[in-house]
Amino acid sequence: MKHDPDPQHCRVTGQASAPTVGRQLLIAAVPALALAFLGPALVAAQTPEPIAPIPFQLELDQHKVELGEALFHDVRLSKDNENACSSCHDLDNGGDDGLAKSKGLGGKAGKRNTLTIFNSTLNFRMMWDGRFASSEQQVEAAIHDPAVMGTTWPAILDKLAQDQALTQAFAGLYPQGMQPQTITDALVVYERSLITPNARFDKFLRGDKTALGPDELEGYRLFKTYGCASCHQGVNVGGNMFQVFGVLGMPGDYFRSHGPVTDPDFGLYNTTKVEEDKFVFRVPSLRNVALTAPYFNDGSAATLTEAVDAMAKYQLGRQIPPRDNALIVAFLRTLTGEYKGRPLDARVSQ
Repeated sequence: MKHDPDPQHCRVTGQASAPTVGRQLLIAAVPALALAFLGPALVAAQTPEPIAPIPFQLELDQHKVELGEALFHDVRLSKDNENACSSCHDLDNGGDDGLAKSKGLGGKAGKRNTLTIFNSTLNFRMMWDGRFASSEQQVEAAIHDPAVMGTTWPAILDKLAQDQALTQAFAGLYPQGMQPQTITDALVVYERSLITPNARFDKFLRGDKTALGPDELEGYRLFKTYGCASCHQGVNVGGNMFQVFGVLGMPGDYFRSHGPVTDPDFGLYNTTKVEEDKFVFRVPSLRNVALTAPYFNDGSAATLTEAVDAMAKYQLGRQIPPRDNALIVAFLRTLTGEYKGRPLDARVSQ
């Protein structure tokens, strides 16, 4: 698979051949991962709106999906059988853990807020700071991260090889059998299946004019008028570009207003070590955002209302009226989709 280019080569300032720059958009015009898996479905779903609906299904090997699902919930992928992927990515809780910062091995607090796993493979890069170009890279890093899985492939293979049924399942799907690459592939194929189509807003995009109420329609109009759709657009309503946190004003002011700036707050800079990349992040997807509080990489915004106010102040350089905020939040709630034919908010409310 051809991965996305290095972040340092994605930057534009309004001119296609612009050199490396600082506090501007860092854009990949079409997310390569999304295009690879959505293909004709994405093209067919094109609308005059800045947002496109998620297709109802993707063409995936269902046997690999089932194998990957089992591995996603398997604690044997971690040191001392303590964590599974689902420990932080709870499919009944919006695809994340609902914590300001994730908990790793031994219950130790992590450094960042957990991103939802739903629709994650539609993003052009992975993680808040976009440091991984693919889900495969992210899986590899999580396996070895001492705070996440804290293990090694030989240790995993030793444990899984004792499971005859699992070994046979791999042998039936992969000529090379159970290997780090095939374990990773099964996990990623499963992650690709975790899309949430048929949100009420997607129904609206497909022509159902009764899908949204007057307040939600006005919220969407404001979302576009204020400029939110400049970064939050496309099939994943974000996830397809980098942007500095603090477009107007001094980058990083949001974090300074909440206390000392920590290393994770520097975003893309931690990968590139380019000064202009400080406080630059991959724009998060807003799909199912009503279910994934708290918000931002440090989990510092407890509600959507707080998050919208922060975005207005630091990205738009303005304060928006409470009524407009409420209307935008009403629109954002229409982005909650379905998983396996059931609304995600129904799963969370149980």
